[in-house]
Amino acid sequence: MKIEDKLWETALDQHGYVTSADARALGINPIELNKLAGRHRLEHAGHGIFRFEKFPTSPLASYMAAVLWTRREGVLSHDTALLLHELCDINPAEIHLTIPRRRPRRAGGDLIVTHHGRLSSTDTTLIDGIPIVRPLIAISQGIKTGVRSGLIREAITQARSEGKITVGDERRLIEQLQQAMA
Repeated sequence: MKIEDKLWETALDQHGYVTSADARALGINPIELNKLAGRHRLEHAGHGIFRFEKFPTSPLASYMAAVLWTRREGVLSHDTALLLHELCDINPAEIHLTIPRRRPRRAGGDLIVTHHGRLSSTDTTLIDGIPIVRPLIAISQGIKTGVRSGLIREAITQARSEGKITVGDERRLIEQLQQAMA
């Protein structure tokens, strides 16, 4: 199998992206990614991140790129998670990620905001293969970071109506919101 074909198989699950780490895991020298970029088969999307130019653009591609930038340690969170879970009418200008205490080695750009914290596997889920905090965590994070109370109330109502949080969760979130507003 050709190098490009091996990389393509990985890119299928990552919205068209491959990383230097992916190449190494496949037994491919990461220099081959730069060679493919030089032949316009890949485009350089960030430090150690490449995207197949022929891969169809996805509305979630930028979110996948942000997670890959964190070496897959980041999880979409806060305002971004509220948006992607479709809980309220929020429109964040940046991509919010929760990462462990370690700082990424390279800057992620003006469109990425990192929050530090530990998340358990029960705090996260996947949307189209991209790790994201569950609705309960996203709403709680929104309260802590000062998302407008109207948006938080909308998110709580929407999450409860869709069965994404329990009645007990709803009560705790409302109490948390009231305490934050006091």
